Amino acid sequence: MADNSVRLQKYLSECGVASRRKAEEMIAAGKVKVNGKPASIGDKINPKHDTIVVAGKKIKKSNKKNTYIMLHKPRGFITTLNDEMGRKCVAQLIEDVGTRVYPVGRLDRDSEGLLLLTDDGEFANAMTHPTKHVPKTYRVTIRPTITDDQITALTTGIEIDGRMTMPSEVRVLEKKEGRVVLEIIIYEGRNRQIRKMCETLGLEVARLKRTQIGSVKLGMLKQGDWRHLTEDEVHKLTVAASMKERN
Repeated sequence: MADNSVRLQKYLSECGVASRRKAEEMIAAGKVKVNGKPASIGDKINPKHDTIVVAGKKIKKSNKKNTYIMLHKPRGFITTLNDEMGRKCVAQLIEDVGTRVYPVGRLDRDSEGLLLLTDDGEFANAMTHPTKHVPKTYRVTIRPTITDDQITALTTGIEIDGRMTMPSEVRVLEKKEGRVVLEIIIYEGRNRQIRKMCETLGLEVARLKRTQIGSVKLGMLKQGDWRHLTEDEVHKLTVAASMKERN
């Protein structure tokens, strides 16, 4: 007989409840029950026979097509669906999507640009997992200037939060009195990574905009607007996330 069991967090992710990592947090917080009993991280379930309840709501996998969108996040918005402090959040910009989607990774409040959102937990996990090095491209304006040694440091790696960053790609796009515009491509998504890299070198980040993830570009999408990803874009992102770790 075929084994139809699957890890609980993976199933919740496939159902669009949350990313796999977030689902683990929900399980650990006691918000998930299987057949009326509190679940534990690592539990396996059989979707055909087991009853899964999250925060009082029964979960069942839907056959509907998943939704994938890109949003041009403006500065001043936080990457969350709700905020207890009443701050502006990206959920306000995607109210007309028609289904519940959640952010894939994040952009901090002072940053702007390309943000992906989806209800496909497996896709979100593949894009954000630490072993998946999908390139992310940023346009970074710094002050007052930058030296060749600082560019080399950004390129080869900088120690932040106790460990080195992966090598990145850095290109000077524009250099004027008092400011420099860089293109920086990173292959990991650590918290406020580019800002911390620059701060370590004494560089002030005046503006930070994500322009591309993998081969998917922000293009001419206006600030605050969103659009659906094409099937080809989703496919290319999935392929990029499935590639082996970058050497």
